[in-house]
Amino acid sequence: MSGADALDIAALIPHAGAMVLLDRVEAWDADGIVCRARSHLDAANPLRRDGRLSTCCSLEYALQAAALHGALLAGGMAQRPGYVAALRGVVLRVERLDAAGFGELRVAARLERQEAAGVIYALAVEAADGTPLLSGRATVALPA
Repeated sequence: MSGADALDIAALIPHAGAMVLLDRVEAWDADGIVCRARSHLDAANPLRRDGRLSTCCSLEYALQAAALHGALLAGGMAQRPGYVAALRGVVLRVERLDAAGFGELRVAARLERQEAAGVIYALAVEAADGTPLLSGRATVALPA
């Protein structure tokens, strides 16, 4: 399946305004989601500090993709906010995320485990040319 624009994304994730980092959904199914983003190139990106966007911010991009996947799995209903309980095996492959040469980011979240109390996703962010920028796993607790 595919198709959700920025307006749809904002309605489905627990973020608003400039904190909605994803631009569009490229594809999704029961196993995961692939999104695209260009907000890392925006000088007004709210995650920038001292004019720079650290690659650790790519975790937020990937976690938003996971949240969006959960909402799409729930039939397009916004989900209650979750809390990152653990990050494992996170590898940041570059120092900065805001390099113009990266072009449009490919942001992926693959569902590994789902229970009432939480989910585990494998996360990945790549540059437009396929260069890996981030990989890792996140456990998200979903409070009752």
